[in-house]
Amino acid sequence: MKIAVVGCGALGSYYGAKLCHDGHETHFLLRSDFDQVRRQGVVVEGASESFRARPRCARLPEEIGPCDLVIIGLKTTANHQFPALLPPLVGSATALLTLQNGLGNEEQLAKLFPIEQLLGGLCFVSLNRVAPGQIRHINGGRILFGEFRRWPEPRTHDLATTFRHAGIPCQVADRLDRAHWLKLVWNIPFNGLGVAAVAGYDAAINGQIDSRAPRHSVVPTDQLLGSPEWRALVLELMHEVIATANALGLEISPEYAGQEVTRTLEMGAYRASTLIDFERGLPLEIESLFAEPLRQARSMGVFTPRLERLVQLLRQLDSEAPKAHG
Repeated sequence: MKIAVVGCGALGSYYGAKLCHDGHETHFLLRSDFDQVRRQGVVVEGASESFRARPRCARLPEEIGPCDLVIIGLKTTANHQFPALLPPLVGSATALLTLQNGLGNEEQLAKLFPIEQLLGGLCFVSLNRVAPGQIRHINGGRILFGEFRRWPEPRTHDLATTFRHAGIPCQVADRLDRAHWLKLVWNIPFNGLGVAAVAGYDAAINGQIDSRAPRHSVVPTDQLLGSPEWRALVLELMHEVIATANALGLEISPEYAGQEVTRTLEMGAYRASTLIDFERGLPLEIESLFAEPLRQARSMGVFTPRLERLVQLLRQLDSEAPKAHG
């Protein structure tokens, strides 16, 4: 296959490198990492795998041209770039697979492309980009993906087979919308509370920053779950997300919250992507990860006080944080 990767952070670089290493013609659309990746390739290191891939590198999508598959790993705060970055990569038979966080990404793509070309995927993987072109694989790697507003087509199952051949565990979801909410059960508490902890537990409960209170560091998953009060807050948020999903008719068992806690404990001290963005002075993915789920909860009449206060606090922290330039 001819594959383009748009958004070559930890996620896009990892899956793109796996497909490239398996022999596919893989193109990375790059800006700041262009020189390093062109020179050294992408190095993936982890307890279960270590390899180097050498994708083709481009600064402009026109240098790549239409592809069989476009993998989108952009932060959702960059979705306004879709009209400039994606059309040169897309032909009439191109499949677009967004691996982005949260809700609303496929809807934005549907404004530009026919829905029969759109797929969404959820990644259950722990990764960090430690340097340009260098990815640390901590654990996991499974992708669950499906068609946007459609039942899975034969093409979807063919893509899953391609990913599995590249060493990527892959499953096809009958309901992409349900898959999104399953991932939110994890993403909302661990991405949100890990940053909210900067302002302290009381702020996370009240949704307001106390200017007199000391500021703290972001908190990885093991510390959130190691504290009884933070762990209780994690579970409350998980159950609010599950209640909203069930109101939408997506049928997620309340027991899923406990399963996600057990899985997360096995990950150790993992720093979710929003924590890293906050520390680097990057905009937070508030709209897709937190605000849109809250809007859907309200539309269904689901009471979500913890999520509402979390969104309020994250907006304050994001607006006050010094932003990186360039």
